[in-house]
Amino acid sequence: MSEKYEVLWAATAEDDLANIVDYVVNDSPSNALKILQKIKETASQLYHSPERGRIVPELQDQGILQYRELIVPPWRIMYRTAGKKVFVLSVLDSRRNVEDILLDRLIKPRGYNGYQ
Repeated sequence: MSEKYEVLWAATAEDDLANIVDYVVNDSPSNALKILQKIKETASQLYHSPERGRIVPELQDQGILQYRELIVPPWRIMYRTAGKKVFVLSVLDSRRNVEDILLDRLIKPRGYNGYQ
């Protein structure tokens, strides 16, 4: 039996998932539920084999190797492992430029309203 990891969802990843479901539910509530289930089911694979995901190519090109992803077309579940914990960091639409999304998130931290 393989070792079990603890999978923790960052608030940003939870927000990403909620935004995906909110967007899809307008067109098809049943499809929104299927998408939610598929993303959660795929992420649950991380409990036993977090190394199965590929290194995020855009980050690998920059020499950043600790971030991995699982693909649920068209979404990318990005995560990193630390010891026996797996941190799901983002669920991104693969049709968007991931570098722009990550840069935007680094420049405008969560809760940022544009005012100082």
